[in-house]
Amino acid sequence: MQIINLFSQSVLAGSMLMASALAMAHEGHHQMPETAELPVQMDATPAAEAKAQQADEHAAHHPAPAAVLAQDAAPVSHGTHDHRKEHGAQIYAVSTIDSKWLRAEGGESALKSELETRIGTDENKLFIKAHISRHESHDAAYDVKALYSRNIADFWDAQAGLRYRYEKQELDQHAADTEEKLDAVLGLHGMAQYFFETDAYLYLGADDFAAFSLKTERDLLLTQKLILQPYLEAEAVLHDDSKYAKKTGLSSASLGLETRYEISKKFMPYIGIAYEYSKGNAQTAWQDASGSEQGWVYGAGVRIKF
Repeated sequence: MQIINLFSQSVLAGSMLMASALAMAHEGHHQMPETAELPVQMDATPAAEAKAQQADEHAAHHPAPAAVLAQDAAPVSHGTHDHRKEHGAQIYAVSTIDSKWLRAEGGESALKSELETRIGTDENKLFIKAHISRHESHDAAYDVKALYSRNIADFWDAQAGLRYRYEKQELDQHAADTEEKLDAVLGLHGMAQYFFETDAYLYLGADDFAAFSLKTERDLLLTQKLILQPYLEAEAVLHDDSKYAKKTGLSSASLGLETRYEISKKFMPYIGIAYEYSKGNAQTAWQDASGSEQGWVYGAGVRIKF
């Protein structure tokens, strides 16, 4: 009887243990999905953010068709390059001295010098030009121009200013008269077609004086240092009622060729030959008319820049 009671108690205890185990297993089965879903949810958040970022980048690089059409339809602004603003307001100064000795066919010699200084910006400059000429057995004659230069187009400046002229007229072997004049100047300075550097000026002064001058030249490179330069200089007197007037029409002209060697960009010796023409003086109450002169001249010179 005692054995039966012990057996019954053992069976009852085992049954209670199995029931407890089954209950714990049932509760664990319901709690597992929540604990398993937690890492999935934590991992899902970065993935979603990555996908959203990729979608934003795709939209930025590949806009919708309507946006593309809107961009294509939008006007495009093309800025015009203005060479006048190339160096801004930078101020620079360049000076050139050109001195040459010339000898004519008849044996008469002459010494001519030119000074040109330009200072300013690409758009606004001041030009100072001086010309001195002294023929053998004659006094020197010179003129000085002060010109304001304004850039009006690519490679072209409009210029305006004054010219002072001084010339000593020899009346005979023992008498001479000095003539000084002040003229207004209007002109153009720049690069003509085919790279001809050109200066064209109109002069207006006292005694109904009106004249026009033209100078054009071009560099032809034989080497980087040896350069040919053909040039043309001409002056026409349109009207002149002064005491020592020149004949109207083509007053003087010079067609020549220079060959220079550029030892450096600052020192350039050269030789040259030219054919020159001069119409002569007009008949006035103070002078007799003179005939025209023409012929070949040759010489050498040096050009210095600084």
